[in-house]
Amino acid sequence: MAAKPTSTHHKQEKPSKSVEAAAAAYIKNKRKNTPDSDSLIQDIRKGNQVALSRAITLIESTNEKHREAARQIIEGCLPYANQSVRIGITGVPGVGKSTFIEQFGKLLIQKGKKVAVLAVDPSSTLSGGSILGDKTRMEELVKEDRAFIRPSATGNSLGGVARKTRESIILCEAAGFDMILIETVGVGQSETAVHSMTDFFLLLKLAGAGDELQGIKRGIMEMADVIVINKADGENVKAAQQAKVEFNRALHLFPPKESGWTPQTATCSALKNEGIEPIWDIVQAYLKHTKENGYFEHERIQQNKFWLHQTIEEQLKTDFYSHPKIKATLPELLKAIETHTTSPFEAAKQLFSLFSEKES
Repeated sequence: MAAKPTSTHHKQEKPSKSVEAAAAAYIKNKRKNTPDSDSLIQDIRKGNQVALSRAITLIESTNEKHREAARQIIEGCLPYANQSVRIGITGVPGVGKSTFIEQFGKLLIQKGKKVAVLAVDPSSTLSGGSILGDKTRMEELVKEDRAFIRPSATGNSLGGVARKTRESIILCEAAGFDMILIETVGVGQSETAVHSMTDFFLLLKLAGAGDELQGIKRGIMEMADVIVINKADGENVKAAQQAKVEFNRALHLFPPKESGWTPQTATCSALKNEGIEPIWDIVQAYLKHTKENGYFEHERIQQNKFWLHQTIEEQLKTDFYSHPKIKATLPELLKAIETHTTSPFEAAKQLFSLFSEKES
């Protein structure tokens, strides 16, 4: 005899109290996973890298609430900052920056340091950025507990990216990182931005490429505290040594540095991990020299003043273009310039007049 079919018209059961409790706990836990500024500051001070990453994400956000939270976090971390050495590292794509940074970072960790790697790369929206790919290539460094690698924020504004990097430096220092390596792509104005926020500037070069081929301007060479010829291995050793001699001669033609430091040259093979330690010796010699003659502290003060001016300029630019009247009028004036019915100067005058008007 066939079994009697079970009725499908059951009355829907009300969720049990245990299910309701689990749901409430889930919501509560989810809220906990979005910590407030004070919690993030405390966790950053403990060296928590997840909290550090979250805080940097807030810094990079354009959301107004996030910006206010970021401001509170920066203010809370500021008293614990300025206890690091900031090293700028530049060189064109292909020079071996990621390999060099990985080997240099590993050496610093062996010396008992905590290393943070940041980037200034306003071109990342077009090229994908240098360090965005480097993070996946720095397979050994990224595994180190005492290392933190942060990709650059994408965007077209060098000032905005530089500001975010400066603020990220403060958070990394508060988290206990005593060596901050700041990479730049090496093909534009970002070198000047990096130079303005670092204590030591390292320029990576290749032997036999020539400045024109490398896209490095003389001004960047003048900023360098050390020029390192990378890929000095195999058949390239002789060419690297010759390049070192030539760069040494060139450096002596530049005006003396305000720091009183004579820029050095060195060769290395980051791929084979050769010649890395002598570069750290040069950095230490520079730090000793500039701390003894007072330049190190003087330059930090100058950096802070420069950051103030840059922050004001960036904020004014943001406020100007986000002003409702500017947003409404700018397209009309751009059209007027196209049709030659007004000049760029007159258009700018009109826009500034609108911007300076008091809100009614």
